[in-house]
Amino acid sequence: MKILLTNDDGVLAPGLAALAREVAAWIERCPSGEERQALIAAPDRNYSGMSSAVGDVFDFPSVRYERHVIAGAPEIPTYGLEAPPALCAIIGALGSLGMKPDLVISGINAGANVGRSVLHSGTVGAILSSAQLGLSGLAVSVQWGENVHYDVAARIAIEVLDELFAAPSRTLLNLNVPNVTREELRGVRRGRISTADVIMAAGPDAGGEALAAKGELPLALGAASPGVGDVSDEDAGDDGALLVAGYASLTPIVGPRENTDSALDAVLHTALGAISRHLTA
Repeated sequence: MKILLTNDDGVLAPGLAALAREVAAWIERCPSGEERQALIAAPDRNYSGMSSAVGDVFDFPSVRYERHVIAGAPEIPTYGLEAPPALCAIIGALGSLGMKPDLVISGINAGANVGRSVLHSGTVGAILSSAQLGLSGLAVSVQWGENVHYDVAARIAIEVLDELFAAPSRTLLNLNVPNVTREELRGVRRGRISTADVIMAAGPDAGGEALAAKGELPLALGAASPGVGDVSDEDAGDDGALLVAGYASLTPIVGPRENTDSALDAVLHTALGAISRHLTA
């Protein structure tokens, strides 16, 4: 069993360190006759909100790296890469750092990745990218607040490993944990991705005033990042609502794939016909 660890907050982030220490303890508990290994390939700085971006790999065909040592997990080889999380996951998944993993764990992110923030999350983007290479993955995030309990999220993540190793390849899970102690955690539930808004840009006002040639657009952070905020319009089983209620939320997700909804057959038939007529005109 070989695990690649990454994140989007950077190789020196406390969430990654907490996860690495739990993985190191998991390796130490290895039963006789079983092999367990781990490797860390994480960005050298914060790359939050990068989703599955890999950057300009054409003008910059190489990636700088630096070795690090994580306190409490010195035996896990740790590399800080000058690359966003998705590219770190790809490089690690391909075995470029000396180990080809069976599984990727991304996190622990400082802030929940629920609702529409799942699309923009670099934490989630890392496992989506590794799935394109046939690997399963777990994205781990903890609700933001004072004295973030990364240790609680790390222990929950470790409990998922056996199921992920046994699951079909490309199985992806998104784990969000409330910022509470182990005693305060009410449990874990399967969560649905809510429709909470994350980021929206606005002009100078809502009155249609023309924009200047240059300027700045204010960004309004929605309820999903970095905390959870108002979930009054969510169902009890939505991921954000579960966190606010004190539950960890575990959600299966999938990466880009063909939409096979039969309701789109007519749309595709019409579009193909229109294109064909244009090409033969």
